[in-house]
Amino acid sequence: MTYCVAMRLNSGLVFLSDSRTNAGVDHVGTFRKMSVFENPGDRVMVLLTAGNLSISQSVRQTIAEHLSPDGTSIWTASSMYEAAQIVGDAIRMVHKRDAKSLEQFGIDFNVSMIFGGQIRGERCRLFQMYSAGNFIESHDENPYFQIGESKYGKPIIDRVVSPATPLDEAAKCALISMDSTLRSNISVGFPLDLLLYDKDSLSIKRFVTIDEKNQYFQMIHSIWGKQLKSVFEGIADPVWNAAPEATTNVLSSISNQNQPVRVQPPPSLTRVDDAVAPLQTLAQQSGQQQQH
Repeated sequence: MTYCVAMRLNSGLVFLSDSRTNAGVDHVGTFRKMSVFENPGDRVMVLLTAGNLSISQSVRQTIAEHLSPDGTSIWTASSMYEAAQIVGDAIRMVHKRDAKSLEQFGIDFNVSMIFGGQIRGERCRLFQMYSAGNFIESHDENPYFQIGESKYGKPIIDRVVSPATPLDEAAKCALISMDSTLRSNISVGFPLDLLLYDKDSLSIKRFVTIDEKNQYFQMIHSIWGKQLKSVFEGIADPVWNAAPEATTNVLSSISNQNQPVRVQPPPSLTRVDDAVAPLQTLAQQSGQQQQH
């Protein structure tokens, strides 16, 4: 398994990927999931991959070498949309060649990708690619994509990231997202590749490979855990069966009793005292105490 995330922001792009492909008691495979297609001054494109490793590596190589019928390649595409079409065509080519053979061995054609970057003369763009070779593009309403083991790292991104988020702040959010995933899923692991692309720079200037000893990532891991615990402890516990006039932290009220859906036990297991003296509600008990 893996976890990759990419963000398209007003100020540029953020890409983050882990490098674990297999996890088990006695075997862990490490392969980097980020590939960069860069021709400084003309284009920068980044590909993140998840799914079957042999398929994703075949697709990556096909992308680098493939020429369309009119002679266009990833290196000469006039727009990021056209480049994304080339990536989709490469996925279909590998599917046509390998899918049936893989199926005979019970292996699904499983690959997903995030592809983004900038070609001179147009804006930064970001796409999510599917196994069928089709894709969708990121817009302001959805400025990020995730592939792989995405559920653990999604909440923090949803709460923090918008198109106006600065690159460094978005990178911090991506790393927190990755830390949450690393903590909850053994199939995601170090090292991590982090790339920040500044809009219109048309070259890679900020890239780092992060291992478990990285000082900044260790700080995030420690501080984020402590801050989460502090915030959690600062939230009041719920008040149960509160008086009608109560207005603070009320989870349930004595004036509005709820009951679960109960499955009745067999008659042979019903206690005699339960049948003779049915349970009283808290409201009834309170009324009797006031009468006395």
